[in-house]
Amino acid sequence: MNDTGALVYVVDDDLSAREGVAGLIRSAGLMAKTFESGEEFLAASRPKVPSCVVLDVNLPGVSGLDLQQELAKSGPQVPIIFLTGHGDIPMTVRAVKAGAANFLTKPVDDEDLLNAIRHCLTCHLDLEDQVSQGAANMIGQSEGFRRLLRDIEVVAPTDAAVLIEGETGTGKELIARAVHEQSARSKRPFIKVNCAAIPATLLESELFGHEKGAFTGAIAQKLGRFELAHQGTLFLDEIGEIPLELQPKFLRALQEQEFERLGGNRTTRVDVRIVAATNRDLKAMVDEKTFRADLYYRLHVFPLSVPPLRERREDIPLLTRYFVQKYARMIGREVESIPAPAIEALIRYDWPGNIRELQNVIERSVIVSKGPELHVTLPQLAPQSSGLPATAAPLYGRASSVSQAVERARILDALKETNGHVGGATGAAARLGLKRTTLQSRMRKYDIGRVYH
Repeated sequence: MNDTGALVYVVDDDLSAREGVAGLIRSAGLMAKTFESGEEFLAASRPKVPSCVVLDVNLPGVSGLDLQQELAKSGPQVPIIFLTGHGDIPMTVRAVKAGAANFLTKPVDDEDLLNAIRHCLTCHLDLEDQVSQGAANMIGQSEGFRRLLRDIEVVAPTDAAVLIEGETGTGKELIARAVHEQSARSKRPFIKVNCAAIPATLLESELFGHEKGAFTGAIAQKLGRFELAHQGTLFLDEIGEIPLELQPKFLRALQEQEFERLGGNRTTRVDVRIVAATNRDLKAMVDEKTFRADLYYRLHVFPLSVPPLRERREDIPLLTRYFVQKYARMIGREVESIPAPAIEALIRYDWPGNIRELQNVIERSVIVSKGPELHVTLPQLAPQSSGLPATAAPLYGRASSVSQAVERARILDALKETNGHVGGATGAAARLGLKRTTLQSRMRKYDIGRVYH
């Protein structure tokens, strides 16, 4: 195991649960260190700051919440994923209010836990050379991206409902988190519901909770996501998947901020800001009578349109550099440069899967790269107007496959386009996918180091 990889701490008094979680983390290529109690954790020498902590709330002695408070007092803030028992409503609410990055109910679904850990890792990775980032780790410099950031700054301080519209893989959840983080509710819970991932028969219980005995298997009272998001933000991903028969109750909760749990008759009032996202044409669904018009107009108070990656190609070098650094750090690889032809090919590709597809391609490329230069591979491609070949061969490995004269010309072109600036978010190094020091070395090699700075 490489010490340069990401480290996750696991604190749980249950040996089988502790080792099971640690084994899952290690199977994902990360490092894991375990502790059986809060006291052991506090007493242990921890020379390396972890990327996140997976923490059982109900620890004997020093509880998980007590441990969270101790961590908040010392050193850099580390994201915490709380594990709570089934039906443990008070602890769940306290965990969210304490600032949990996420909370999961035991027994934990492996994929849910890995996704939560990946999100923590993403949020805590710093970019080298000051790659420009917007709120919530959004990266870009294109006009479409900057316009989106300006719209977020306008709507975030309000309590208006926000509808984020965009294709799959464009980063709609990051947009929702940016709205939350720039609002007055930023210190309160951010609760996510993927409406497409929950069976229609269970979605009502998930949103509004249920009372004990409300249906077969309801062995305890459960808080819904609306209650967990009280005084915070509720993010409803894939809002177009809410069943038509559930939409009236959802509309009432949205408008009146009140509802009844499934199987109960007591009205619960909440204070929740709604941010929804969709990759579907909700207006067309209204016309087709598959989505309520009144709910659509209630959600469509402030729409945010997220451009697909093919409409913000100038952001691809920055995003590529970010993902290379992220996965090189996670896997423990030393990737110093990205060949200019590879960057050009990435820019030309139309990315039907958007940023998510780019992220997956770069992760795979880092894995297969053995040397200091990135060996970029793309998936099987259909013929495209951009002129890319339709094969799935490795695109580019070492820059030596391109003549030195061509490489020198590309460097000069990049320097001219950036007015001679080498470093920074908009400099030639970022445009070429190189570290600033690597580009300076090649400039000296081609005797252009004295012309530019």
